[in-house]
Amino acid sequence: MSPFLNAPAPTTAADSVADVMVGTEETRLVVLRGNSASGKSSVATGLRERFGRGLAVVGQDNLRRIVLRERDRPGAANIGLIGLTARYALDAGFHVVIEGILYADRYGDMLAEVRADHRGPTHHYYLDVPFGETLARHATKPIADDVSETQLRDWYRPRDLLPGGVETVIGADSVLHETVDRIMLDTGLAHLPAVDR
Repeated sequence: MSPFLNAPAPTTAADSVADVMVGTEETRLVVLRGNSASGKSSVATGLRERFGRGLAVVGQDNLRRIVLRERDRPGAANIGLIGLTARYALDAGFHVVIEGILYADRYGDMLAEVRADHRGPTHHYYLDVPFGETLARHATKPIADDVSETQLRDWYRPRDLLPGGVETVIGADSVLHETVDRIMLDTGLAHLPAVDR
């Protein structure tokens, strides 16, 4: 009989770090969610450009599509990887922006765990853009020829908010620099020094 038959079930890497406090009282965690083409990546880039070194961007598309080449489905490996990456960066002293579509039913638990475990302030934002505007913005993106309107419509979830009212909703009428300005002020990043790394 194998000695491994009665061994406890292995835990995932994400399970082993859940409920472990991360970051410091000074680190900031910002979560940007919204539908495709709502401006999440542009806002994250704007925050990094405005803040300077010391702000990590944890992008769902990069980890899911580039690093893992994985489909977005419930229980997918990228969910834990996003959480692990954010935790690692916070523990290393970086401020962190997690950005992506991050459907509430698939990513909500992971985001809630990271928020609960983060020692510093955490701010959630949902970029709320109507489908017509999403379609117009999508047409200007490099992947426009690869992703059809039908696919975009299938991905679109109106106001897919996290439970508990934790998110600040920012509408399509807020232009990029206004959104970046608002988040910089809300989170206190505007008053913190960049880190020379």
